[in-house]
Amino acid sequence: MRKLKDKFYKVSAMLILASAVLYLSEPKISSWIMIVSVAIFTGITLATPYPGNSIRGKRLFNMQIMSCIFIIVAAYFMFTFNNLWALAMFIGTILLLYASIFISKELKKEGIKE
Repeated sequence: MRKLKDKFYKVSAMLILASAVLYLSEPKISSWIMIVSVAIFTGITLATPYPGNSIRGKRLFNMQIMSCIFIIVAAYFMFTFNNLWALAMFIGTILLLYASIFISKELKKEGIKE
């Protein structure tokens, strides 16, 4: 089950990236791809909470959820053809990148396998 969840997570992340690139030529189609892939990505993120006990790790997981909210807002802006989607996507990805890097470090510190 874990491997299947990881595959869906990675595929949805790649679809988010592909829809951002596709927006330049096909904005209508890419906005639908973005909405579906963001829904899958956010669902998997919410279904996989931080397994450790550290307060820092839990705060980083909350930051990951906040980044998903920014990406949802970006998908909404993309769907309404508002160019602010790029800014919301940028903020969401920076938060997600930061949280992902430091969550893995925190898990190693606690001795928990990913």
